[in-house]
Amino acid sequence: MDERTQEFVETFRVFLEEVVQTERGGDDGLSPLGELVEAHLGSPVRELPVITHTIAAHRLVDADLALSSLADASGAAPLGVSGGQMRDQCALPELLAGSRFARFAPGPIDYVSVADGPDSVRRVMSFGLVLLHFEGAPVVALQRAAKPERGRAAAALEVLAADPDVAGAFLAEFSRLMLSLSVLRGQVLSFTASEYGNGAAGATFLPRPQVAADDVILAPGVLESVTRHVVGVGEQRERLREAGQHLKRGVLLYGPPGTGKTLTVRHLLSRTPDTTAVLLTGPSIRFITEAAELARAMQPAVVVLEDVDLVAQERGLHGPQPLLFAVLDALDGLDGDADVAFVLTTNRVEMLERALAERPGRVDLAVEVALPDDEARRRLFHRYAQGLPLGADAIDAAADRAAGTTGSFAKELMRRAVLAAAEADRAVTDADLAEALDSLLSAGARLTRSLLGGGGSGSGSGHRQGDGAAAEQPEVRLTAGWTAYSPRSGQTFEP
Repeated sequence: MDERTQEFVETFRVFLEEVVQTERGGDDGLSPLGELVEAHLGSPVRELPVITHTIAAHRLVDADLALSSLADASGAAPLGVSGGQMRDQCALPELLAGSRFARFAPGPIDYVSVADGPDSVRRVMSFGLVLLHFEGAPVVALQRAAKPERGRAAAALEVLAADPDVAGAFLAEFSRLMLSLSVLRGQVLSFTASEYGNGAAGATFLPRPQVAADDVILAPGVLESVTRHVVGVGEQRERLREAGQHLKRGVLLYGPPGTGKTLTVRHLLSRTPDTTAVLLTGPSIRFITEAAELARAMQPAVVVLEDVDLVAQERGLHGPQPLLFAVLDALDGLDGDADVAFVLTTNRVEMLERALAERPGRVDLAVEVALPDDEARRRLFHRYAQGLPLGADAIDAAADRAAGTTGSFAKELMRRAVLAAAEADRAVTDADLAEALDSLLSAGARLTRSLLGGGGSGSGSGHRQGDGAAAEQPEVRLTAGWTAYSPRSGQTFEP
């Protein structure tokens, strides 16, 4: 190192020491924002503790409604904070303190548009504070939205008051308002994953399905059994509570793909219009903890876990146990008097049975949704042919030829028949139906039939499996605490 370089290094070292020493000395004053807050509180802000209330990202709209209600009652208007992106890395005390490198001051409010329903959005304060009065005492509240891209997975409310008891009472009222004003109550929701981590990015609103009982074609007694357990218990909640009976319940719908499990769930949601519903499917089931917490807060509630078998062997992020065990823990974590129904669906019940047997009591009703018998299959074919100019005899004949298939098969069959007629620029005919059926029952369409829930059954030669197809479905070996309904015997029984 030559002399000029050494001289530069020494000069730079002295400069850094002066900077460090200057910063250590700091500015004992307050930022312009701090001066405003201190004048509002009437107490030295440096001596006051800040209480931080964490808010789940999907509850930001609820938090904004609650804070707006408290601010309106006090006649206070929110204000923003200047200072650029540095604000996001600073806690409230740092925003109020004086600094030679950042002088935070009142500025524009940051807003973000967030969905508050299936077809509506709300402008929500993502960074701003309110100087208000609560029960006659001055309070300052800073609201922040989640910033997962900057490492903050949850939203937060930071509260400052001269009296800690006032701050505690303010947060208690804030939480009560979040619950009573919630836009999530009575909605159908799903959780979406965040691209910045393993947590949930927020809730997605879904339209509530409208599926009548006549649209669900199952074996006699199946739909009635499920509806009574999910809907009927909720309708009798007060009498059950008075009698000391638990309301929390779990239902397992099992059977081959395409037999109507999802349609049954959609009917249950139609029957419970004022109930909060959370739908988790496949990989999104990892948000079961968030779903259970939301269901507990918003009861009456229904939590639907579709295709639970997909996570039966998947490992959780923080332990060696399968994610399915986290699902069972969530089912067990709610109090018995919580009006929450868990509805699980699976195509492969054998993958769940051991876990359910090891932790009895989580699921108290197992219902088989089997392949349709001859009568049910004819009804399904007629349902999906509704409105088409097809003969009743042709539809019945197609249903009889397609033994061992499901409603999904019937739905696709009708679409193919209509498509063939459309390509020929004419109305659909019985011949189109027969030709489409020949195509789906051909040997080359075996995989397609399997994907439609029909397995490898059916053939163009008219081979029939009839009711025997349903008998091939797996039986559930029941454990203590379960009740099961089997459409084969038409009976509900316990082990």
